[in-house]
Amino acid sequence: MSFTGKSTFSAGSTLPEIVEDVSDIVSIISPYETHLLDHLGDPHRFATSTVHEWLEDELFPNHDTTAAAVTGAGTSLTVVNSDRFRPGDLIQVEGSKEVILVDVVALDTLTVTRGYGGTSTEDISDATKINILGNAAIEGDSKPNMRFTNRSRKTNYTQIFTAGVEVSGSQMATNNIGVKDELDYLKSERLRELVRDLENCVINGVAHSSTPTGSSTIRRTMRGIIPSVTTNQFVSGAGSFPSGAAGENLTEEQLNFALRKIWEQSSGNIDTIVVNGHQKRRINNFITASRGFDSNDMKYRDMVNLYESDFGVCKVLVSRWVPSDTVLLLDSSRIDVLPLQSRSFHFKNLASLGDSDVGQVIGEYTLEIHNENAHGVIRGLATS
Repeated sequence: MSFTGKSTFSAGSTLPEIVEDVSDIVSIISPYETHLLDHLGDPHRFATSTVHEWLEDELFPNHDTTAAAVTGAGTSLTVVNSDRFRPGDLIQVEGSKEVILVDVVALDTLTVTRGYGGTSTEDISDATKINILGNAAIEGDSKPNMRFTNRSRKTNYTQIFTAGVEVSGSQMATNNIGVKDELDYLKSERLRELVRDLENCVINGVAHSSTPTGSSTIRRTMRGIIPSVTTNQFVSGAGSFPSGAAGENLTEEQLNFALRKIWEQSSGNIDTIVVNGHQKRRINNFITASRGFDSNDMKYRDMVNLYESDFGVCKVLVSRWVPSDTVLLLDSSRIDVLPLQSRSFHFKNLASLGDSDVGQVIGEYTLEIHNENAHGVIRGLATS
């Protein structure tokens, strides 16, 4: 008996009652990862004002710089910051074996005893670093004059991140492929975009130059990591940074030079290196020449996720939002991304003026970066 029933293939692909074979998944190709925010983790505090402030302090410096040369055994030494010295200080010029005793501090001039402890007297050059070894007090002497450092107040500003959501009543009532609830889906999609933008601004954001607090016509924006780090800026091809011409590839020598310079001037512990894709490949190449494989190896791996040097162990992160010619060297314990109180990312329902559900995803955040000289930025590197 021949088959006489209606078949799907007998009517081609135009049967209206046949459900199309569409996967019940909506794929998103746009990049939205936030590896730096994930690494920093959720904050344990929140900001309480749109102008966010914190205090920083530092120990009294134990070094200074000469302001004039001294030939032979001269006993007057001119320095840049005489308030860093006290009678009884043992000092040593960088690169010299001579130890010098400070006898009197007057204005910008130190009266000193040369060749202390039998060390040999040496000429002292201008603009040379002086290290203060420590102070030697006289037994039973009265207390020294009071010295103190002034705390400094640092400031950043909160930035509002927001995106609108609106879904018609008809769309809400319709069965959609891959989406159970259109409103919830749009909330999730907009939230991903805003978190992506938050990481981008945490890295690259700039505060308004004249009205950083914002106004009815000026948007309030946060200052990001790169504009905040001003002391340790290492530029390829410039100054004493170990490289040739500007725009050369990142080398391990350059990376270690920057880590050492940060270590020399601060108690910062660089534990995070953040780079774009190209500079990540350059770091991976540090180990390429020393890799070994045998006939039993089935995988080829050329990837560095942790970089360990004399100055700490650093996790290497890839962020799409770091400029391609830049490497960030961060002490993550000194960085927090804080929401304004009660202003973490959330959905706010708004009044609808018609047949639709309306609202906005909104959040307000700021960056708190302590001791900018505990971090560093390498820039001007090759990008191809």
